[in-house]
Amino acid sequence: MTQFTLRSFFIAVSLSAFVFASTAAHAQNWPDKPVRLIIGYTPGGTVDGWTRMAARRFEERFKQPFVVENKPGANATLATTALAQGPADGTQFSFIAMSTQGRNFQKNVTYDTMKDFEPLAGIYAAPYAFAANAQAPFKTVKDLIDHAKTKRSGWGAANPASLERQAAEQFKAAAKVNAAVVSHEGGGEMMINVLNGTLDMGVGEYQELRAQLAAGKVRVLATFNPERIPKFPEVPTLKELGYNVSLEKFRGIAAPKGLPLDVIKIWETAIPLALADPDFKKIYDAEALIPAFIPHSQYGAFTERFAQNAAAFLKSSGVIK
Repeated sequence: MTQFTLRSFFIAVSLSAFVFASTAAHAQNWPDKPVRLIIGYTPGGTVDGWTRMAARRFEERFKQPFVVENKPGANATLATTALAQGPADGTQFSFIAMSTQGRNFQKNVTYDTMKDFEPLAGIYAAPYAFAANAQAPFKTVKDLIDHAKTKRSGWGAANPASLERQAAEQFKAAAKVNAAVVSHEGGGEMMINVLNGTLDMGVGEYQELRAQLAAGKVRVLATFNPERIPKFPEVPTLKELGYNVSLEKFRGIAAPKGLPLDVIKIWETAIPLALADPDFKKIYDAEALIPAFIPHSQYGAFTERFAQNAAAFLKSSGVIK
């Protein structure tokens, strides 16, 4: 994300801070201490890259350290637990897909998504695609399926309760093959196994694939998006190919429950202003992200419905019990 474009984002942040400055002293001074941005994944994936780019600009704009902290492991529960247990004073946030780290997916977690997190707002949708090693013998979805029907095949996805895993399981069922879906802690780790031949393909977001695509090391075979991704107009959707599979990941910003309303309003006002900026839009288009602002008043119910639907599928497919 370029400095010029990110400047547009922080112009929006500055504008919203001005608008709400009269609401409370907290808003006028926020942030008045270092801020943690917690990530539940290993370095190299979409969330890690996006958060680190944003953190650098946050520090420039607000003159406070924005510390990115990776807490991978246990299907992202280490990160979400840290977020839930953190202070609700505007010093701790996370850009997370709340719907995939929810209370319905895992046992023995120490938090409840809706009770312990403050879902500030939805920001964007990240379309899924799946990629194969460019040196692999299959060049189309049909080739991949034929290969999986005759030989042992491994497909990569993120943690077991992730939408990546859900997408892979749905595609596996629709294609009627017995491929092994292998979970990983993050997109970077998964891509290593696609490149070294351990996996035949991996499901991920464009940012997780882009470096290897640019180097010609992988090829995108299809997208799980309902429509073709503008960044890859030549790549078909699975629905076009006859598979009734369609998924998008919605990501937003969250904080510990009880975050002051004035801080919430700063974010809630800044995000749509930034997404509407033409230069900011260029970056989203380049990253194959789809702006999808969901206001604070609606985001909590949205993530709850999304979590329930995803949990129902994962239970029906045997991924979770």
